[in-house]
Amino acid sequence: MKHIYNEGSSDRTLLLLHGTGGTEQDLLQIAEMIDSSANVLSVRGNVSENGMARFFRRLEEGVFDEEDLIKQTKDLNDFLTKASGDYQFDRDNIVAIGYSNGANIAGSLLFHHEQALKGAILHHPMVPRRGITLPDLTGMNVFIGAGHNDPLCTEAESKELYEILEGNGADVTLHWENQGHQLTLPEVDAAKLWYKEKY
Repeated sequence: MKHIYNEGSSDRTLLLLHGTGGTEQDLLQIAEMIDSSANVLSVRGNVSENGMARFFRRLEEGVFDEEDLIKQTKDLNDFLTKASGDYQFDRDNIVAIGYSNGANIAGSLLFHHEQALKGAILHHPMVPRRGITLPDLTGMNVFIGAGHNDPLCTEAESKELYEILEGNGADVTLHWENQGHQLTLPEVDAAKLWYKEKY
């Protein structure tokens, strides 16, 4: 997978996962704001939709190709294991920061692979899959940044994801903004405060 790795001074690694049409450069500044001492592994999605990079295919707006989602989530999880060996970082100390499509694949890691992540900051995520049994997420810290007026991730969707994760043992914070699907500075600041409190 195309990626950037920047070594930090701490034993934590931030996994950066961009939104549709983004690149591995998009969230570097946010990682610096959240934890300037952490290692950074920023990954580009392997799937192209009309030339735009994504982490998995979708059938239409808001409708995921579940078969591809499962495959790409496994591939990302395997990549994290390989990268931890290549770059000598702690595989068990990865916190994901994802936006939109990147938040969805980070959420999918939580849904499908036990202990794939230490925690996750999910900016404007959707529920990755419904009707499946999740791993035990006890001890997992998750921040969800949501929009009251987000046309892609509705309030109901955000609340449902919160309830699913919390129902499987995760410690979830649901933060609301009023800027639609945009990722804004106040939302990043809220994530930074959450991260400092949890880690």
